[in-house]
Amino acid sequence: MSTLAYDGGAMLGRQLRRIRHNPGLLILTQTMPITMLLFFGYVFGSALATPGQEYRAFLVPGLMVATAANGIMTGMFQAAQDSHRGVMDRFRTLPMSRAAVPLGQAAADVVVTAAGTVPLMLVGLAVGWRIEGSALEAACGVGLLLLFRFATTWIGILLGLLSRSEEAAGQLGGATFVLPLLSNAYIPTDNLPGWLRTLAEWNPISAVTTALRDLFGNAPAPADGAWPVTHPVAGSLAWCTVIVAVFLPAAVRRYATGGR
Repeated sequence: MSTLAYDGGAMLGRQLRRIRHNPGLLILTQTMPITMLLFFGYVFGSALATPGQEYRAFLVPGLMVATAANGIMTGMFQAAQDSHRGVMDRFRTLPMSRAAVPLGQAAADVVVTAAGTVPLMLVGLAVGWRIEGSALEAACGVGLLLLFRFATTWIGILLGLLSRSEEAAGQLGGATFVLPLLSNAYIPTDNLPGWLRTLAEWNPISAVTTALRDLFGNAPAPADGAWPVTHPVAGSLAWCTVIVAVFLPAAVRRYATGGR
């Protein structure tokens, strides 16, 4: 375990330096959620039943979770890049823990997400969103958000290691943009057709979004609906546990074998 911690810390530092040397990508990933908040909040908010400031308060937790779900895209692209440029082949020749490289990537992604959440929250406060719950509940909400990002990053790492090329990983990663659209991140699911509402409510993004709204005091969990949204904190923890339990060992195994 100490070897994994040491090697994982080294890989975490490597990933953070890698991000620092690519400021364009860092700026884009940090400013995109803010741009979407302003666009969705002021354009879509005028066309929905919860207009203006009320919709923006509804939207901010959803955008946080949608951004966290982008761990699939970033994890996929970075893993595919390292894999197809021979970086991981060189790492496999070193006497280090086989879990250290993907773990360092996932941990670095969580650190960057934590830093990027701060400006999004500040802009959210500026446009009318407020934390109505207690400080402890808000801290639990942020912790749950970062746990979800950690879980989704492992999906991306595995898919990136399985991808045939960097270009294929980029195209597949871009397709993940549709996942928040099939959830309650941007709109309530109450008026959706029955089958679509069920699909949206069983989307992990919906459970985490509902949990954040509940913990931040923006909206209570609905009394009716699928189990993950009526019990959002438990549902979110269950989803994160399942995702990590399935994708973390699979990603580590794929990295260790090099696709053999």
